[in-house]
Amino acid sequence: MEGVLLRRAAELLGSARRVVVLTGAGISAESGVPTFRDGLTGLWARFDPQQLATAEAFHADPDLVWGWYEWRRARVSRAEPNPGHLAIATIQTRVPGSAVITQNVDDLHERAGARPVIHLHGSLFAPRCVAAAAHPAAVEETTDDELAQPDEGRRMPPPRCASCAAPVRPGVVWFGEALPEEALTAAVGAAAACDVLLAVGTSGVVYPAAEIPGIAARSGATVVQVNPQPTPLDQVCAVNLRGTAAQVLPALVTAAWGETDQ
Repeated sequence: MEGVLLRRAAELLGSARRVVVLTGAGISAESGVPTFRDGLTGLWARFDPQQLATAEAFHADPDLVWGWYEWRRARVSRAEPNPGHLAIATIQTRVPGSAVITQNVDDLHERAGARPVIHLHGSLFAPRCVAAAAHPAAVEETTDDELAQPDEGRRMPPPRCASCAAPVRPGVVWFGEALPEEALTAAVGAAAACDVLLAVGTSGVVYPAAEIPGIAARSGATVVQVNPQPTPLDQVCAVNLRGTAAQVLPALVTAAWGETDQ
């Protein structure tokens, strides 16, 4: 049955004029990036990550929160894109005008060659000034020693905005904050305009991202899910491929277009 489903998904993908790929934590986990609540060690093992991921926590103890995010960024920097990320970049090459929408805050899609990537929840690599909604034009230079993170983590004072000297905060969406309006608008527009949407490694329970496949389906697109486990998205998917992104996506790309460099 899985072979039949893979061939059906490959037919849809191979004939698509515009594809949207929505990714969640599952695809990054395959590169060794811990999910938000997993893998806390050293200094961070004593904290509830949900209590650190708020504007209130940052204003109360900026050194603690910035240090945690720098620890996370250092771990992501050591990870590498996996075959799932590479396959998604190939899809964009094969179907011009396609887009990647991610709930992840890492840069693994970009490092795999994907463009454009819409970050619904922000990015660890795009810090911004607390005094302005936009990212700072520049951040004060820091030395390698200042940026170095031991495995157990450490408190770190946030850098200052080079424009106004206000503290710089992580460029991620914290609890209680709205998604970036520009990213959400772009994601909804891409979903409404595609004819195939791939939902990859996402739980389908975090809104408003979880509504993106439904928007595509209501607009006439076919939704294909890649996930090892059933999710609430099953009901809007025409095809459910059970497996991980690194396993399924390369096989799907090969089935759609034959062998590729990826």
